[in-house]
Amino acid sequence: MLGKVHLLILLCTSPQVSAMGDKGTSNYSDMTDFILVGFRVRPELHILLFLLFLLVYTMILLGNVGMMVIIITDPRLNTPMYFFLGNLSFVDLFYSSVIAPKAMINFWSESKSISFAGCVTQLFLFALFIVTEGFLLAVMAYDRFIAICNPLLYTVQMSTHLCVQLVAGSYFFGCISSILQTSMTFTLSFCASRAIDHFYCDTRPLQRLSCSDLFILRMVSFTLSGLITLPTIIVIVISYLYIVSTVLKIPSTKGRQKAFSTCSSHLGVVSVLYGAIFFMYLTPDTYPELSKVASLCYTLLTPMLNPLIYSLRNKDVKEGLYKLLEKKSTIL
Repeated sequence: MLGKVHLLILLCTSPQVSAMGDKGTSNYSDMTDFILVGFRVRPELHILLFLLFLLVYTMILLGNVGMMVIIITDPRLNTPMYFFLGNLSFVDLFYSSVIAPKAMINFWSESKSISFAGCVTQLFLFALFIVTEGFLLAVMAYDRFIAICNPLLYTVQMSTHLCVQLVAGSYFFGCISSILQTSMTFTLSFCASRAIDHFYCDTRPLQRLSCSDLFILRMVSFTLSGLITLPTIIVIVISYLYIVSTVLKIPSTKGRQKAFSTCSSHLGVVSVLYGAIFFMYLTPDTYPELSKVASLCYTLLTPMLNPLIYSLRNKDVKEGLYKLLEKKSTIL
């Protein structure tokens, strides 16, 4: 009995175990890594792409780390809005870090390989953080709705306990979605080819390597996308319908401009992220290079733009940045 238990554990934990493929196909059982094809461009352009990735990733690091430092060090930013914004910067920083370093290494590598465990980890972490970001944006829309439509009850309704619960819930749903998506993807039976036509491990290019029937996986993925995307979009849309209705009732033009300015940054972030995601997933599989370009928008462009949008459009953040720079200059 004990021997059977050990055998079952070994089978379940082995990264090479996959669902039974069709007869006559070559299984992935004797392979230990994948190859990330990346961008199909001339080799001399790899240097240019490396420099571009390096520039964007440096801006992501500086922007998001800087945003978190400003929010933590400035007591005036100790509010629910900036608590959510700090978590958004944290998520942006980490899911771009899951993608960018490996992509930059592959520009110089001839093998362009990624281990099975590395591919699983990359897909899991990216799915976790990108779903968490979607929920955080919905939470931030709800926060703006309470702040503008019920300002007198804002501190009561958006308590510290509720804010922590909302953020924890965002990470929880991101984790559940990521576990389901990753486990179903890597229980597929892969054919002899191990070349992933992408610059990171993503579900769609991995499915193209599979010999298994993808009907169940695609149905589960479609259901998960609906359960994640629709509620978050509904919360955002309904929140802004109430916000617009309330703002239009404000008699002074200055008051309306101030109310809209607190929402414009969030709307810009939502538009960039969801626009890029919809564009990618509506792109047919017959255009993989177009999918890669669309992926760049939400893997690197969005994390780079988010801190810029919030810092340029937010007076409190700019003042916090000036104070932080003044402190550093006095120390030096």
